[in-house]
Amino acid sequence: MKILLLNLYYSPDTSATAKMARTVVEALSTKHEVTVLCGRPSYDPTERRAWRLFRSEMDGRARVIRTGSTDFPRIEMKKRMVNYLSYTMLAIPRALFVECDVVLAMTDPPFEGITGAIVAMLKGKPYVYNIRDMYPDMAVGGSIVKPGMLARVWERQHRWALRRATRVIVLGDDMRARIVDKAVEPSRVVIVRDGAEVVRSDISVAAADAEVVRAIRGDFSFVLLHAGNLGFYGAWDTLISAARTLASEGVGLVFVGDGAQRAQIEASATGAENIRFLEFFPASKIPSVLAAADAHVITVKRGLEGVVVPSKMYGILAAGKPIVAVAVEETDAVSIGVRRGFAVNADPDKPEELVSVVRALASDSTKTKRMGEAARAAAPDYDRVKELQKFVEVFDSLAAAK
Repeated sequence: MKILLLNLYYSPDTSATAKMARTVVEALSTKHEVTVLCGRPSYDPTERRAWRLFRSEMDGRARVIRTGSTDFPRIEMKKRMVNYLSYTMLAIPRALFVECDVVLAMTDPPFEGITGAIVAMLKGKPYVYNIRDMYPDMAVGGSIVKPGMLARVWERQHRWALRRATRVIVLGDDMRARIVDKAVEPSRVVIVRDGAEVVRSDISVAAADAEVVRAIRGDFSFVLLHAGNLGFYGAWDTLISAARTLASEGVGLVFVGDGAQRAQIEASATGAENIRFLEFFPASKIPSVLAAADAHVITVKRGLEGVVVPSKMYGILAAGKPIVAVAVEETDAVSIGVRRGFAVNADPDKPEELVSVVRALASDSTKTKRMGEAARAAAPDYDRVKELQKFVEVFDSLAAAK
């Protein structure tokens, strides 16, 4: 099949969707002909592109068409919106002239699912919608957009896009439940998890980088690590409050990463000596970052379960580390993690509950070890290669039905 993929970000952008889009393209290109319609690199890119209305380049087997969208840095939301709009205004008319059998859209910009549905309708082609984060639910739940007319119109258009989709690919059971609740036929909703690269047990793994481990652990006796985006979705106040209570017990809370809420989180942690903020480490150091912690934090604040699905869970499993899920029971990190024994959870609105959970874990090395073993045992079930094969199978089935 000839597949047209729509997403603003694509390599050399470094956003999570850019990286995942490229991974998906590599998998699809083994069987199908893929064209990516994206924008100029703007999300902390490793390289830039000079302005042209449209430019075409090859990325492996895939053809990449870049629109002449603006490329303002992502840190200013108003300018980021200009990137979104300039990309969309150029991408829709350009997409009409790209030969394809099916349209695939991801979720950058946040309304890309609607854009993809419009393009597919105008071209008279099947539509596959891969939801990475669910909008407008994410925007409203994260207090980015206030409830009101804009949110209602956005939601109505999003439901139309969902109904227009031949297949909706989601990241987990919790997100699938959300989509089905929007009156989407369950048989059209397919779960494809991000997964992680799982190293075979017969392959030796390099020792963790001592410098990275030292930077993260410091002199804490028990390290709780949150590595990843510090966005609008987390129960950050609960984490900070619990960490303050545990300060005298040798428990350290370490954040590795950046995001829209980092400054606010740092401000709320002022004066807490057991809370540390570090920048992202190079990609080659990620295994050492994962290995440095005693347990990892996954947090989704109440109301956003299934709206955002933290994919970092699978890397933590592959590293053989326990998870402390500060989230409600409906999230995959809790429903799967507690059942399989690699996670414990605390209510995202109850710091005292999180204190009890962490205190119990920090005082029981046998339990921590057992949870780590359960994590490593679960990891092969979420191998990225197997998950990508599920993604490819969606398009194989569409090709067979032609």
